[in-house]
Amino acid sequence: MKPVIRIFCVTAFLFSASVSYAQSKDDYARRIDSLIQSPTSPRPFNGVLLITQNGKIKYSKAYGFEDSRTKVPLKIDDQFEIMSNTKQITSVLVLKQFEKGKVDLQAPIKKYLPSLTQPWADSVTVHQLLNHTHGIVDLEKPLLFKPGTEFKYGNLSNILLGKIVEKTSGKSYIRQATDLFKELHLKNTFCYSKDNRRNLVSGHMNKDNNFTPVENSFITNENMPADGVITTAEDMAAWNSLLHKGKILSSKSYKLMTTPSTLSQHDVFGKEKSGYGYNMRIVKYNGIPYLGHTGLGDGFASLNVYVPGSDVSIIVMENQMSEDSNLYYYQEALIRDIVLESSLIKNK
Repeated sequence: MKPVIRIFCVTAFLFSASVSYAQSKDDYARRIDSLIQSPTSPRPFNGVLLITQNGKIKYSKAYGFEDSRTKVPLKIDDQFEIMSNTKQITSVLVLKQFEKGKVDLQAPIKKYLPSLTQPWADSVTVHQLLNHTHGIVDLEKPLLFKPGTEFKYGNLSNILLGKIVEKTSGKSYIRQATDLFKELHLKNTFCYSKDNRRNLVSGHMNKDNNFTPVENSFITNENMPADGVITTAEDMAAWNSLLHKGKILSSKSYKLMTTPSTLSQHDVFGKEKSGYGYNMRIVKYNGIPYLGHTGLGDGFASLNVYVPGSDVSIIVMENQMSEDSNLYYYQEALIRDIVLESSLIKNK
């Protein structure tokens, strides 16, 4: 009898373990709630969170307040500055000019910006602006490295890309972005204007969990292509679906945007270098490929992740920015991991 009992016990244990594992994979909502509400967290979460799959909402919640002075609760359809997630939109506008034959991605930027008198304008290409391998650190300084040999992230490349889009289209960046949002029916997405904030919530700096509202945005018409788009979680998820399902770009352009053309390291996406395309990170988590980017500034933080193999979008937007850089995207990264470990994701 003893061998039989032993076998039964092992079988029962394995069954129990498999049930527990299945529950944990299906329990992403409870895990996220527990994370957000944890009293031991080094900082509170203050923002909105949306998870969709195949265009359907799987998780949608708002936590915290729109403004620390009024304590009005956040709503899921509130608008946030997405900062560097704007750069995806700039990439798309450039690639639309490429599709019309107005931009050669391998051409030197001098071709489109003849007013640039710096020697490097004849060697840096549009492609290198898009993937941050240009080496430009200041318009009045020499290049940091030979174009195409290294990665150096920054806003200046997208400011120049915005000027290229304006030069080749004959329209302002804001006009083109606005037309694109209208075409895609992204009704709650727009370019920042201090005179028309719509439902934009207040950004906050967080120092030792004390929130200070950011009174003046650093967004201008000049840096709009790098940081200037305002949107909602729902519109950002819709953007992901349209972009990654071929509704915005041709298959050729989309492949250029989402294929690694250099390597870059970012703590949110791992300690090792991962692929980088055109203002898009191409990453793997335990063998699961996904695309993503972050945005930070003006008292806001955002994380946009799309998992193509499972058609899952993970959108996290906060109207707080920690002064402690170790806490940048603290809950954002953990939420992303919970979802990637959940039953929503097809294992590759």
